[in-house]
Amino acid sequence: MTDQTPISMTLPVEGMTCASCVGRVERALKAVPGVTSAAVNLATGRAEVTGTAAPEAVVGAIKAAGYDVPAQPIDLVVEGMTCASCVGRVERALKAVPGVTLATVNLATESAHVEGLAGPDALVAAIKGAGYAAHVAAPDAPRDEAEARAAAEEARLKRDLILAAALTLPVFVLEMGAHLVPAFHHWILGTIGQGASWLIQFLLTTAVLAGPGRRFFLKGIPALVKGAPDMFSLVALGAGAAWAYSTLATFLPALLPSGTVVVYFEAAAVIVTLILLGRLLEARAKGRSSQAIRRLVALQPQLAHVRRGDVVQDLPVAEVRPGDLLDLRPGERVPVDAVVTEGASWVDESMVTGEPVPAEKHPGDKVIGGTVNQAGALVLQATAVGADTVLSRIIRMVEAAQGGKLPIQALVDKVTLWFVPVVIAAAALTFLVWLAFGPAPALPMALVNAVAVLIIACPCAMGLATPVSILVGTGRGAELGILFRKGEALQALQGVQIVAFDKTGTLTEGKPRLLSFHPAPGETRAVLLPLIAAVEARSEHPVARAIVAAAEGLDLPEATDFRASPGHGVSAMIGGEEVVVGAAREMTARGIDIAAYTDQAAALADRGESPVYASRRGKVVALLSVADAIKPTTPEAIAALKARGLRLAMITGDDARTARAIARDLGIDEVVAEVTPEGKVEALHKLKAQGRLAFAGDGINDAPALAEADVGIAMGTGTEVAIEAAEVVLVAGQLPALAQAIGLSQATLGNIRQNLFWAFAYNAALIPVAAGVLYPAFGILLSPVLAAGAMAMSSVFVITNALRLKRYGVRA
Repeated sequence: MTDQTPISMTLPVEGMTCASCVGRVERALKAVPGVTSAAVNLATGRAEVTGTAAPEAVVGAIKAAGYDVPAQPIDLVVEGMTCASCVGRVERALKAVPGVTLATVNLATESAHVEGLAGPDALVAAIKGAGYAAHVAAPDAPRDEAEARAAAEEARLKRDLILAAALTLPVFVLEMGAHLVPAFHHWILGTIGQGASWLIQFLLTTAVLAGPGRRFFLKGIPALVKGAPDMFSLVALGAGAAWAYSTLATFLPALLPSGTVVVYFEAAAVIVTLILLGRLLEARAKGRSSQAIRRLVALQPQLAHVRRGDVVQDLPVAEVRPGDLLDLRPGERVPVDAVVTEGASWVDESMVTGEPVPAEKHPGDKVIGGTVNQAGALVLQATAVGADTVLSRIIRMVEAAQGGKLPIQALVDKVTLWFVPVVIAAAALTFLVWLAFGPAPALPMALVNAVAVLIIACPCAMGLATPVSILVGTGRGAELGILFRKGEALQALQGVQIVAFDKTGTLTEGKPRLLSFHPAPGETRAVLLPLIAAVEARSEHPVARAIVAAAEGLDLPEATDFRASPGHGVSAMIGGEEVVVGAAREMTARGIDIAAYTDQAAALADRGESPVYASRRGKVVALLSVADAIKPTTPEAIAALKARGLRLAMITGDDARTARAIARDLGIDEVVAEVTPEGKVEALHKLKAQGRLAFAGDGINDAPALAEADVGIAMGTGTEVAIEAAEVVLVAGQLPALAQAIGLSQATLGNIRQNLFWAFAYNAALIPVAAGVLYPAFGILLSPVLAAGAMAMSSVFVITNALRLKRYGVRA
C-alpha cells in the first residue's frame, strides 16, 4: 500500500477445524508487518484484521499457515453511468481498492462484478468517490430491481422529453422561423420586437435547461470539475455555452464585439430535447434487448397443486419441497423440476430446450420446471426447487454471460477512457482556431463550431457497442436452447476451426444395448451373463448399464473387490475367482490371449458394434457386442458443421474399428479411439496445434477434455460435472444446436464489429466536420442542432443493430 491509512478487512478463512487453527491463523496475522489487530472466529469462519498491511500480505500469511482465503464475488448496481468513459472510470476506481483481483463494469446492464477480498462498503465508497451511486445487488431479486429502475428512468425521460419539447417548440419557431421565412421575421419585428423575442426565448430555454435538462448539469459539471468528464459533461458544456453566449447578447450586448450580437437559444434548447429523445429511445431499446431473460422468468409458475396427505393444496411454488407429490393438469406449466410417477403425456419443452417437438413422458421420465404439459394428467415428484431448478440455473447462466466482457472490449475500453477529454480539447482548439482565423463575425462562429464538436461526439455508442450485442446474442441463444456460460465463449466459439466429439451420449443416444453374446466353447450365456452383469453393476459406464439391463430379472451373485480401469475395463471377485470385463487392451494388458476372437471382434466392430471381452481364471469366456444408436439428429448436425467448413474429429474410448465405422458413416474426418480420459486431453493437445478447437461431450470422463479445449461444449442432458467444465451448454443435448451456436457466435461478433465500426467511424468522420474542416473548400458547417440529432441517433443505431440478433435462426 502506498499510504499508511489504517483499514479494516473481513476475510473468509477455509480449512479451520478447531481452536488450535484459530490460534495459528491469529499468530500468523499478527506477525504481518502493519497488522495492529487480528481476531479470528471459528464459528463464522472469518478473520477481522485492522492495520496498514496490504491485503495481499495478509492473505499470504493465512495461506502460509496452511489455510485458504477464497475470493468473494460481489455484484453491484451502478447508477449514473452514461457512456464508455464512465465505465472505464468506475472500473479504474474499483481496481484501485485494496484486495480487488477482478472488476468488470457493464454499461448495458448498469452493473459491476468484482472478485477479491475487498468488502462491499469499500467498493461502494470507491464508486461514489468516482462520482456515481452504487449499492450491492439484491441476491433474491436483482432482475426485478433492475427492471423497476429502468422503468422509472424511462418514465422520467418520457415526462422530461414532453416538457422539453413543449418549451422548445416556441423557441425554435421564433428563431428558426424568422431565419427561414422573411415575412415572419418582419412580423416579429413589427409586433413584439426582437428584444421581446429574445427575452421569451431566454425564459423558455432557461426553463428547458433548469428543468428537463438539469440532469446534464447536475452530473456533467461535477464530473468535469473532478477531471473525469463524461457524455453529460459534453452536453452541459455545449448547451451551457450556447445559453451563456445568448444570454450575454440579450442582456449585455455592449460587452460583445460589433457584429457578434446574435443568440443561439434554440440550439441550447433543441440540443437538450434531442438528446433526451435519444436517451428515451435508447432506454426502450435496451429494455427490448433483455426480453429473453424476462421471458425465461415468466416461465416460472406461481402455484403448484401439492398433495399433502389425502388433500391437494394450491401452494406457492416457493413452498414446494423436494419429494413432494404434485398434480399436473393438461395445459399447465410444470411448477418445478420433477420426475413422473403416474400418467402419460406430451410436454412442450421448446421454451427451455429450443426443441419444437413435444417430448413424450411416462413414469420415470424427468420434466423441467416451466415447460408446458399438453394432453394428459400427470403426478410428479419434485426433485429440484427454487434456485436448483434447470430454469433457474439457465437464467443465472444467461445473466452471467450478459454481464461479462469479451476480449475485443479491452481495446475499446482503453480508447474510450480518454475519449471525452480529447473531445473537450478538440472543442477548445476549434474555438481558438476559428477565433483566430475564422471569417467575421469570428466569435459566434467559433462558439457555434466548438459547441457542435462537443455535441456531435458520442461516447455512448462506443460504450454500448459490445455489451448490448452480448445481451441480445446470449438472450437469443437461451431461447434456442444454447447457453453461453461465459460471455467470452461468444468470441471464442466464432473462431473455431476444429470440432471434436465424444461418441457416447454426444453423437449417440448414450443408451447402448447388448446386441450379441458369444460364449466360449463349453460355456453358456445362462451361466456367464449373471457373472458379467454382477461385475458391471458396480460401474456407471453406458456399456455396463447395457449389460446389466440385459440381465434384468436374473439373480446376480455377490461381487467383491471391485476395481475399475477408466477407459479399459472392470474386474471383481465372484466365488473366489476374478472376473474381468473390458476392451481388448484390458485383456492384452493382463496377458490374456484373445487371438481366437480377433476376426469375430473385427467383424462386429466393422458393423459399428463395440466388442467387449469377459474372462475368468485368466481365459476369455465370452465375446459380447454392444451398440449405441446414433441420435437421429446427428447426421443433420454433422452436415451443418461441415457446410461451415469445419474439420470434425471423434475422440472416444471405444474400439478403434467401431469408432472408424461410425465416423465413416457420419462423414467425420478424424478418429482418435481407445483412449482414456487423460488420453482425450493428449489428443486435444495435438488437434489444437491444427487450429482453434471446440470439444463436445457429456460425461464425467469428458470434464478434463472440456476444460482443455479452447471452447468446451456440454450436452445439457449430460452430467453436472461436464456442464460445469464447459463454456457452452446445449440444453436439449442435440447436436444441431451446436451449428446454431457457432452461427450465433459468428453473427454476434459480426454485429459487435459493425457496432464498433459505426461508433468509431461516426466520431472519426463527424467530429472534424463539426470542427469545420470542410468550410474552407466547400463552405459546409454543421449546426449544433443537427449535431445533437446525429449524436442522439448514433447510440440508438447501435442498439437497433444489436436487436437484429433477436431474429437469428428465424426462418422467413
